[in-house]
Amino acid sequence: MHVAILGATKGMGRSLARLMAARGDRLVLLGRDAEQLERSAADLQARSGTDAPVLTAICDLADPSSFAPALSAATEGFGKLDCVVVTAGLFATQDQLEADPELALRLATIDFANTVGFCERARAVLLGGGGGKLCVFSSVAGDRGRKPVVIYGAAKAGLSAYLEGLDHKFRAQGLQTICVKPGFVKTGMTANLQPPPFAGEPDAVAARVLRAIDRGSPVVYAPWIWRWIMLVIRCLPRFVMRRIGF
Repeated sequence: MHVAILGATKGMGRSLARLMAARGDRLVLLGRDAEQLERSAADLQARSGTDAPVLTAICDLADPSSFAPALSAATEGFGKLDCVVVTAGLFATQDQLEADPELALRLATIDFANTVGFCERARAVLLGGGGGKLCVFSSVAGDRGRKPVVIYGAAKAGLSAYLEGLDHKFRAQGLQTICVKPGFVKTGMTANLQPPPFAGEPDAVAARVLRAIDRGSPVVYAPWIWRWIMLVIRCLPRFVMRRIGF
């Protein structure tokens, strides 16, 4: 499988890229830091056990002008893309976002508007090649409006709704959309936060996501228990949600 991954140098994206490289998938890494991309490419090529190069291209979710050139480079490198994975995004706590309106706007723009813009480019590339898989990391934060993640959750809710709409409209044309909804995962992004019960590890989450990609599952919660946690949260009445801190 020929795969382009945006956000493969850190956290869950790095774990997923390593699993894909180890089983022989051909990878092109997309990201904003050329040095990090080259280091990750060398690591992944060593793990693949083959002479096939791991390609790289500059792509920054904060810069929509980088989207088309990056995807063009990926397509030219392989001739055809079978899968595009988006793990990149921006995170900040609710307190940080309330204290900094510019950061709040930047997060909402990157995590929703610009991610949708990149996915629209990727959708066109995949459908132009006869179909493929678009796997995008959203979050359980988008399943319900909650006090600790008002702004971040709103951005992820919009992204999840967009991915569901893509699945409804384009699956019959050959586009398999996989919306990943991680719960709390122990990565660099969450390093300064207190892990809750059921916090996940990047490698375990990546393994679950890879199975979902292979199956074409439209939605995957990782760790799996978050599917049931969020089912309960979605059923709680609004007056209860106003009283609890979850």
